[in-house]
Amino acid sequence: MSAYKLLLANLPHGKAEAVSQAATQAGSFGGTLALGRGISPNPLLSVLGFGDSTRDLLIILATDKDCGHIFDSIVSSCQKEKKNFGHILLMDADGMAKSGMAFSTEEEGGQNMQNEQEKAKQPALSLITVILNKGYADDAMAAARKAGAGGGTVINARGTAREDDAKFFGVHIVPEKEMLMMVVPQEKRAAVLQAIQSLPCLSQPGSGIAFSAAVDNFAPLGKAN
Repeated sequence: MSAYKLLLANLPHGKAEAVSQAATQAGSFGGTLALGRGISPNPLLSVLGFGDSTRDLLIILATDKDCGHIFDSIVSSCQKEKKNFGHILLMDADGMAKSGMAFSTEEEGGQNMQNEQEKAKQPALSLITVILNKGYADDAMAAARKAGAGGGTVINARGTAREDDAKFFGVHIVPEKEMLMMVVPQEKRAAVLQAIQSLPCLSQPGSGIAFSAAVDNFAPLGKAN
């Protein structure tokens, strides 16, 4: 079991602040807010350009012992909202890196309970997410490529905590963020995290954080040939 969990809440635009406050009251030290676009489930409306909506994506990394309470608090805070208001996902974060430190969650606990048979069942891919101050995503992508990553996606985002709030795993929350997301082979995950952690732009405490989560399934979209 991982020592950290990743919570992702998909919400209507403008609603993430209240949900983030509920998470903070439940023990979260802040998160990252990104802007997205929801697509209508009605194909005709989507083609006509109607039915789409602006969405807030709230991303929170929490310890295993705190995530349940945070998850329940977020659900409770949305109980009075309309049906299909949004959704929240909870998944293992199987690795984390910040300034001056990089480790897998298994290493942090000092034990590795997996045998060779269990290792063979591990997902082949891992999603690495890097959240860092605006302007440094290209540097992180360049370092990741040298460590074996392919491409990635950069999303403009912002921190949800105030500057005078508690630090999030030692990371000072500042408003303007860039979020870099990339899928890498599982065997290259540790090397990519280490390469990102060693960047000069992440040498100062509080300058960024990276974490990974196993990908259960993956498929390319588009024509096969």
